[in-house]
Amino acid sequence: MQLCLIRHGLPVRRVTDDGSAADPPLSARGRSQAAALGRWLGGEPIDALYASPLRRARETAQPVAAVHGLDARIEVGVTEFDAAADHYVPLEELKAQDPARWKALVSSGFYLEGEAETFRATVVAALERIIAAHPGVRVAVVCHGGVINAWTSHLLGLERLFLFEPVYTSVSRYLAASSGERSVLSLNETAHLRGE
Repeated sequence: MQLCLIRHGLPVRRVTDDGSAADPPLSARGRSQAAALGRWLGGEPIDALYASPLRRARETAQPVAAVHGLDARIEVGVTEFDAAADHYVPLEELKAQDPARWKALVSSGFYLEGEAETFRATVVAALERIIAAHPGVRVAVVCHGGVINAWTSHLLGLERLFLFEPVYTSVSRYLAASSGERSVLSLNETAHLRGE
């Protein structure tokens, strides 16, 4: 089967005052990215669609669901590692406004430290459940950059969790054989964003 991991579109910056999870919606640009994604994926079969429970992932999944006549099933195992944070700052914004903080964040492994393996194990278990439930078809999962990195680093057998920065609404494709073999087909496809 083919597993397509899709990063959500660009969300708005959000900070809560009461310490609750930020869980931001898509920005206007993020909605435009999601619409372009839906049109682009409309040209290929998708047999099942999953999404992280976070709002930015669910909103990104909507155009894909609409064009394929699918409902996006919520999968908590592909929730981002910082889902409970009371703030969300898009990475591009952080890079531009505070390069020193950005560098510290990247070099620290996004402050996951001892939690990285637990996060990766949760992601792998969730995606393996999805693979087992859909043999021989194409499945799309709208999730997050950390999730995509966790799965990719697992497949490549790398200790380092974060390997690359998935572009908003990029598609990364993986093959999963019934024999248990897993392979990377492509990373960071962004054809639908040309001219953005």
